[in-house]
Amino acid sequence: MAHDDDRDKKISYWEVFYDDIFLLFFLGVAITYILFVVWGLMELGTAQPSPLLKPNI
Repeated sequence: MAHDDDRDKKISYWEVFYDDIFLLFFLGVAITYILFVVWGLMELGTAQPSPLLKPNI
């Protein structure tokens, strides 16, 4: 009887999601990559022009 109750129990979506180790690894790497790329683009956009690039007059 106890085994029938275990089979009838519905597995939640989050339990299936957290059990997929490769998906969690991919999301961890992808989110980190995306955040660092966005951060780098923001830094490039706010950087002042280098004084070394001024033309010599």
